[in-house]
Amino acid sequence: MEIYIVAPGDTVDSIALSFGIPVDSILYNNQLPYPYRLAIGQALLLSTGTNPAERKTVFVNGYAYPFISPFVLEESLPYLSDLSIFSYGFTTEGDLIPPLLEDDWMIELANNFSVRPILTLTPFGADGRFNNNLISAIVNNPAPQENLINQLIYAVQTKGFRGIDIDFEFILPEDRIPFAQFVSNVQTALSPFGYPVSVALAPKTSDSQTGLLYEGKDYGLLGQAADNVLLMTYEWGYTYGPPMAVAPVNKVREVVDYAITKIPNEKINLGIPNYGYDWTLPFERGVTKARTIGNVEAIQLAIAYNAPIYFDTTAMSPYFYYEKDGFYHEVWFEDVRSLQAKFALVEEYDLRGMGYWQIMQLFRANWLLLADTFWIRKE
Repeated sequence: MEIYIVAPGDTVDSIALSFGIPVDSILYNNQLPYPYRLAIGQALLLSTGTNPAERKTVFVNGYAYPFISPFVLEESLPYLSDLSIFSYGFTTEGDLIPPLLEDDWMIELANNFSVRPILTLTPFGADGRFNNNLISAIVNNPAPQENLINQLIYAVQTKGFRGIDIDFEFILPEDRIPFAQFVSNVQTALSPFGYPVSVALAPKTSDSQTGLLYEGKDYGLLGQAADNVLLMTYEWGYTYGPPMAVAPVNKVREVVDYAITKIPNEKINLGIPNYGYDWTLPFERGVTKARTIGNVEAIQLAIAYNAPIYFDTTAMSPYFYYEKDGFYHEVWFEDVRSLQAKFALVEEYDLRGMGYWQIMQLFRANWLLLADTFWIRKE
């Protein structure tokens, strides 16, 4: 694969002729719709040769809700090791709550592609948000915790899951050690059945980092308790924050630098976002709310408003501006250049692999670049 940056005057036909490759391969790789317009500064993934023989083998996880399009899931599964189905909840008594929509079809399809279906456990309250009181009730009370673990084992065995991912956020600081013990208890219970347990970690850069998102997550203890971890290295640019890259590589690197001092690198998966944000300017904290967009959608937005795409070489992320209905907008998203930079970190630090939040929208160029860079571990 080769990455090409669109210059003024380029067309799909002229690029295909210049590289001696079929037009159809450019359209397919980059999901270009008719009439096949391009944006200046757009990064295209071109199929120009054969895959390199020497490649690192990695684990690749993708999160998905049960309402994912079957087509999108089928297109994505060849590039995954694990499929984390989002999500299962629980009550203060430890009773497991399944997703609102049926997920059996996802489990069956994952198994058909030799991908491990993973049960994702989240502490969502009635309002659909992470509930730290619910977390406290489970991690500090043996009876509800034992009930929950028994129900997790039953769900995994009866539904065909092959692992559990624990995604708890906003853990109270005083629950830091009890939470790590809970993860250890789940791992101990699941290990005899051969089911791995993973845990999602907020992107910390030090032991003393303050904030409710960070203080309840002890990297050292959780790295010992779980079979593997996911660094949630995204959301620097987020819905209610100022415009910036969702996962700036310079910030991501800081998290990895800290993580490897606490957790063996062979246990660490790098979090990768599969989305971007569109902010209306000027940004006003508490008022402005960014719109989540897909990476392919971002490109089409730039084309529709004739907006050139720029690339921040520090964040290693693409962005552009456009005007609509008298308002200026700023968009940050992911493209093959930003993904290539993240893949380079996985190689540089010799990490276990990566996990995508989330795979609900197909970004084919990502998968093709991934398969060109790594061997993907299949069970």
